[in-house]
Amino acid sequence: MTSNGFPTLDAHVGRWPIAGSFTISRGAKTEAVTVIAELRLGAIVGRGECVPYPRYDETPEATLSALLAMQGALASGLDRDGLQTAMPPGAARNALDCALLDLEAKRSGRRIWDLLGRRAPEPCVTAYTISLGAPEVMAKAAAKAAHRPLLKIKLGGDGDPARIAAVRTAAPQSQLIVDANESWTEANLETNLAACAEAGVTLVEQPLPAGQDDALARISRPLAVCADESVHDRNSLDALRGRYDAVNIKLDKTGGLTEGLAMADAARALGFEIMVGCMVATSLSMAPAMLLTPLARFVDLDGPLLLAEDCAHGLHYDGSLVYPPDQALWG
Repeated sequence: MTSNGFPTLDAHVGRWPIAGSFTISRGAKTEAVTVIAELRLGAIVGRGECVPYPRYDETPEATLSALLAMQGALASGLDRDGLQTAMPPGAARNALDCALLDLEAKRSGRRIWDLLGRRAPEPCVTAYTISLGAPEVMAKAAAKAAHRPLLKIKLGGDGDPARIAAVRTAAPQSQLIVDANESWTEANLETNLAACAEAGVTLVEQPLPAGQDDALARISRPLAVCADESVHDRNSLDALRGRYDAVNIKLDKTGGLTEGLAMADAARALGFEIMVGCMVATSLSMAPAMLLTPLARFVDLDGPLLLAEDCAHGLHYDGSLVYPPDQALWG
């Protein structure tokens, strides 16, 4: 704690081995690298975690530096409202925003949803991710997870109709959502959407590259399409109208829960359905996103299930059911 009663900030990088590997259209990884912000006020510590994402030119080193550069502003009284303009949206602001919220809750002795006037999160079903691979490999993984009610299937462009058909055969009862991670083209868009519709897929996430998705407005979409890389915060919502039916809200994109909640309210007002998503990270990253789940049709907060080991006081998962965080973890 600083001499004037404001919190002191520390931050560090966390490395978390993935159970096996995690593969999407942009590549594979065996480790989740996070950056954790810690705000100390006397004996109270507020914490937040983020995942720097190379897709947005973020690195752990640059994110850590951006956080530590805020030490002086915090020592001078920077609060959560001021943070929204003091830092741009992105991973670093997410960690600090969530740490400030955690600190608020711990100082008050109340849960953060009560302080914010939000509905308390309840246990809810999260998607479980099947990594991109050959159809037979994905089918084998889907068969092992076929008891789960909601599967998220990573796709990669060429060969996707065979992948989704194989997964559907292996998991006939599961609801399926698919994530192409910008890997489709205008040439194969309608063929791939038709294959998904035939397999009974409920939602397709980010089929085309961000900035090259105007074709979605020119076709008859046979199922709901969700924006991910094309949407970041409230400012990006208007451009999605007519192209997308839903938006994936990830706190590492919005720059924290403060903007995430505001974005969810704005998106619903515009008629978008809400998906709550995550990067591969620990329960400390998932916990703030749980406040968005009462507003969401789809919840994708399976990050800790993909890790070999979670952080201390991690979220409780009962199969695909994820429970709100304990105060010992966050909020």
